[in-house]
Amino acid sequence: MTDNPLPAAREILATLIAFDTTSRNSNLELIAWVENYLAEHGVASTRVVNADASKANLYATVGPDVAGGIILSGHSDVVPVDGQNWHSDPWTVTEKDGLLHGRGTCDMKGFLALALAAVPLFKQGAKPVHLAFSYDEEVGCLGAPAMIEAMAAKLPKPALAIIGEPTMMKVITGHKGITVHEVEVLGHEAHSSLTHLGLSANMVAVELMHDLAELARGLWENADPASPFIPPHATLTIGRMEGGTAANILARRARFVFDLRCPPSDDPETILAPFKAKVAALDAEMKQAFPAAGVTITQLSNAPPMTPKGSQEAEIFVRRLTGDNSPAGVVSYAAEAGQFQQSGFATVICGPGSIEQAHQPDEYLAVEQLERGAQFMIRLAKELT
Repeated sequence: MTDNPLPAAREILATLIAFDTTSRNSNLELIAWVENYLAEHGVASTRVVNADASKANLYATVGPDVAGGIILSGHSDVVPVDGQNWHSDPWTVTEKDGLLHGRGTCDMKGFLALALAAVPLFKQGAKPVHLAFSYDEEVGCLGAPAMIEAMAAKLPKPALAIIGEPTMMKVITGHKGITVHEVEVLGHEAHSSLTHLGLSANMVAVELMHDLAELARGLWENADPASPFIPPHATLTIGRMEGGTAANILARRARFVFDLRCPPSDDPETILAPFKAKVAALDAEMKQAFPAAGVTITQLSNAPPMTPKGSQEAEIFVRRLTGDNSPAGVVSYAAEAGQFQQSGFATVICGPGSIEQAHQPDEYLAVEQLERGAQFMIRLAKELT
């Protein structure tokens, strides 16, 4: 089997990059294009939409409807380019010095393009390839679970899942989990000179953020030196904060969002238990002074980690395709791999590009990595014949 999917992958990549699928936007135009592309190759696909049908996952079986197939999965959404200093149009693939620049080239439309370009090869297989494209991975791995549930219920049992996050085509067998929380503080407005007549939501929020900063420092101080992760401990960061209306008004409302990323050995609920107890105590205290005031904490997402346990067969299979004999690696970013693994699929991460290029201005995927990815798809198709 010698058909090379690389030329088609480059064309498809340019098409996928042109869709602005920043997570705040709908991805339906991209999904519709993929549906039409698959239909042109005689492949039916299934949408799994979100609550208001503004976004969709898409999965499709290429090849016979039998057990033992391979899942190739990736997310269709990308992170914003707002405020970044790009030297080319982020929604147009621009090649320079062997690098393909564009938002999502590395993370992770390059992998999606390779998988789609290889569809004619996969159609010849005795075992299927199941394509699985998700939404909202970049905002907490929100989209994939419904798709994974549908695939687990409706597909003949696949042998394993390959999540194509950028790993320089190295095999990754572990990643951290992530949980994201929003904290909202409601105070009581008053003139800022009369603090006894009101309650500043900002002041309460600052106190809580200080507690989280101390918690984050403790995670660093108690790092396990034997951990394979970099950094070798759970991490906690406050990503967004807002509050207040004017310097001379006690703030009525404040809000901040934080994420906690844990290696498999750490339990996020245990780590956050003291903070949640503090929130509950402050909420009760504030309501005594002003019944409408208080603090709420809401979990926005919770994606599990991936571990090597239970995925040995997937690791062996993918190593055979890549020729990667280096020690299995782990990554500190969160991914949908843990969700596939949690649902019973042997899972590894392996894809073109480097995570160091993801989320950056002038994000790029090296042509050499796209070429390696194309060879991977050729070997996969041959393995399934």
